[in-house]
Amino acid sequence: MSVAETEPPAALGADTAQRSLFHKIAWRLVPFLSVCYLFSQIDRVNISFAKFQMVADLNLSDTVYGLGAGIFFVGYCLFEVPSNIILKRVGAPLWLGIIGVTWGILSAATLFIFDSKSYYMMRFLLGVAEAGFFPGVIYYLTFWFPARQRSQVTGIFMATIAVSGVIVGPLSGAIMSNLDGWLGLRGWQLILLIEGLPAAFLGIMCWLYLDTSPAQATWLSEDEKRLLTRTLDQESRLVIDTGERSALARVLSSPAAWGISLTYFCYGVAFYGIVFWLPTMIKGSGVEDPLTIGLLTAIPWGVSIIVMIALASYAGRRGNSRRVMVALSVVSAGGFALMLAAGSGMIALVGLVIAMSTNMASLPLLWNLPTRLFSGASAAIVIGMIAAIGNFAGFFAPYVVGWSRENLGSFDVAMYIFVGAMLLASPLLLSLPRQVGSRAVPP
Repeated sequence: MSVAETEPPAALGADTAQRSLFHKIAWRLVPFLSVCYLFSQIDRVNISFAKFQMVADLNLSDTVYGLGAGIFFVGYCLFEVPSNIILKRVGAPLWLGIIGVTWGILSAATLFIFDSKSYYMMRFLLGVAEAGFFPGVIYYLTFWFPARQRSQVTGIFMATIAVSGVIVGPLSGAIMSNLDGWLGLRGWQLILLIEGLPAAFLGIMCWLYLDTSPAQATWLSEDEKRLLTRTLDQESRLVIDTGERSALARVLSSPAAWGISLTYFCYGVAFYGIVFWLPTMIKGSGVEDPLTIGLLTAIPWGVSIIVMIALASYAGRRGNSRRVMVALSVVSAGGFALMLAAGSGMIALVGLVIAMSTNMASLPLLWNLPTRLFSGASAAIVIGMIAAIGNFAGFFAPYVVGWSRENLGSFDVAMYIFVGAMLLASPLLLSLPRQVGSRAVPP
């Protein structure tokens, strides 16, 4: 029996109208926000390529480099929750615009660092500036999409992380190989300048392009606004909203909020430990040309794009995010174990691709979990809390990798930590309430 024979015509018409509406909203918002996030990712990890010349020019050690790379996340974690609260009060266009302009200027200004202290200071300030962008966008998307569509949209948005990896390697390698000395600047300084300034322009565009809420969107008809409001109101009955006074207490006392936060921390340990050291690992295998290194780093990122989008779509249709994430964490741990066993060569590259792609495929699924339980002020705070706790791994992991390489002569200790972190994510996910990561069922 066909679908048309089993569903009332009115229901089919409403379903078609919803699909058309969310398709329209996605095309309006997702490409622009994804480009903004692309430069956010580029500006936080391009230091991994600048490192090749920077550490020699400034006489920095591997441990100092790793600590500075991670200090970004100290400022990031401290200001994520306050930033999301400000965004809720002043609106996304204004606040996301301020964030973009500030981080773009600071990223480019990092070319002026001259020693370890100035390096630490600029990385910290960059983290402060960028802190609210990602959690702010995740919260902003709740104004426009219900959970099922948001899972797929978040998957596409977060695939930008992998796209940035595909772009930043070859671009940074080309700048360092071909432009070293241009304008009297070293290649590492030009990387920071050329890749940093576009974010400031995009910040200005946030003020001009984004709408604070659907009610202000002149590109939606009145019928489309009513349909969107009705759809989101139906879903809001399934989640808990609180006033701002009690929202923080509710989030801090929620086992689910802590479970999701710690899971994200586990992902971050493995992800950031690899991201800031991937070019160095490839160079250590015998590749010297910066452009070749950049091209090789693009391989695991390219595979990750396909895996992220495919699994986000699959989990969104099937409503089984938690089970998919448990499987991904185990497979990612296996990929890191394969890297550890192989040491170097093609098998190690295969392990890296498996570990990174499955780790990253979990991210859009995870970010759809908190908004299934919280809305309003609680949602803004829980998103900031998860991002803050999870991104603390960005401080911890690069430093441990740098210390391991400098003091023990290899990355082995770090790899054992990555394996353990991804395995720990599985029981944390299984401890979450059953409704987290499952398709919502109306009461």
